[in-house]
Amino acid sequence: MEDLDDIKMNFYIDTNIYLNFWQKEVDNRGNELWKIAFDFFNEIDKLNSPIYYSGFILKELQFIISKSEFELRKQIFNDMKRFHKVIALSSDYDKARKLEFLSKFQISFFDCMHIVLANKVNAILITRDKKLIDFARLYCKVNRPEEIINY
Repeated sequence: MEDLDDIKMNFYIDTNIYLNFWQKEVDNRGNELWKIAFDFFNEIDKLNSPIYYSGFILKELQFIISKSEFELRKQIFNDMKRFHKVIALSSDYDKARKLEFLSKFQISFFDCMHIVLANKVNAILITRDKKLIDFARLYCKVNRPEEIINY
């Protein structure tokens, strides 16, 4: 297996990973999801890997966290040079609608956009959403954070 230092990886990180970290989340088995997310961010920081995000990530965060927390947290996307915003084109919307249909509407339009946009920038989609992982594997590279850092 290649060493992570020898591989240039791009990442598109789903909303749930940011929330794991920011909200110090722990799963029902006691796994510290926030710590795994923290270690993941540290590892990709060492690799100087690009992180892609979209307006869909920002919109999801805006719905979930308070307005004041959102205003504070969204600065990370502007302040760190490794964060790159990917803009969805009308063709991306069309692809996402097709994926939504192919999933029999079991995968949300926003999650379908994450698949399309991760694929567009040749990034690994990082998420914890099992249903999304199972579906996304058909269309893009997808992993949980701990699978990238060999947790």
